[in-house]
Amino acid sequence: MAAAMELRCWGGDWGLPSVHTESLIVLAYTKFSGAKVTVSPIDWTWKTLTATVPELLCGDSAVQEPTQILNFLRKQRFNADYELTARQGADTMAYIALLEEKLRPALLHTFWVDAENYANLTRPWFASRSPFPLNFLVPCRHANTALSRILLTKGEAPLHRITEVEGKIYSDAKECLNLLSYRLGTANYFFGNSPTSLDAFVFGFVAPLHKASLPSSPLQSHLRQLDNLMGFCDTILAIYFSSDHPCPPPPVQETMDANLQKLTQLVNKESNLIEKMDDNLRSSPQHKPHRPDPKPSLASEKSSTPA
Repeated sequence: MAAAMELRCWGGDWGLPSVHTESLIVLAYTKFSGAKVTVSPIDWTWKTLTATVPELLCGDSAVQEPTQILNFLRKQRFNADYELTARQGADTMAYIALLEEKLRPALLHTFWVDAENYANLTRPWFASRSPFPLNFLVPCRHANTALSRILLTKGEAPLHRITEVEGKIYSDAKECLNLLSYRLGTANYFFGNSPTSLDAFVFGFVAPLHKASLPSSPLQSHLRQLDNLMGFCDTILAIYFSSDHPCPPPPVQETMDANLQKLTQLVNKESNLIEKMDDNLRSSPQHKPHRPDPKPSLASEKSSTPA
């Protein structure tokens, strides 16, 4: 019997199961792959300062970071990507890298560095979900981490200050959203009729920007011009996170991964081929079993003997 899995993450609001991008990615993937996890929000606990979320606990294993958690779930045979071709798998990795490089810095700035959004939305929310006195520490710690990360990744010469970086990161983010919108087109998901890990990542990045009531956000204004990306988020929320719509079953991969399934099909094909060959051999006149002539009787032997 498989060990029970527990997922620690930030809690939900704004119509989302979590307001935290990384937590949203993992929550979406567990729904897509059919993984049964117990969700344990860290809100109002000391873990708001000490824990690194999302964190998946399974037996003696503790896995952090969305990419590592998704890999762990695949090893447990919860794989939403098993139908992808090699080309689609490569595209998935490329688009996830694009999200990290182009969209994440702008999201960090929007929620944690923009003074109006931080004062009126982000800081009050995280402070209200942290116990005293952590309600003074947790938002400031996240804001400082976000600013450092932006400057570390985007503050190359001659852009050294955050005001100099803003224009670049928002331009990159809008370009990223445009590429995602073009790639999605009129489809519900990025590859086929079932969501995959790429859908989980895009949902985790875009849904907070779509749902948050931001006082100031040129990036959110740009997203609202891309109807298909907003519809993409709404579709996932309605199908996988609404109590009115039970989650559809995961792809038929519950008991075997793709390699095992292909191997089984190959073995069955070869077995059928062997059976056909046996049938042909049995029905062929050239391969009928040779029966020796019956021994002549004693009487016949005597009659044929000369006197």
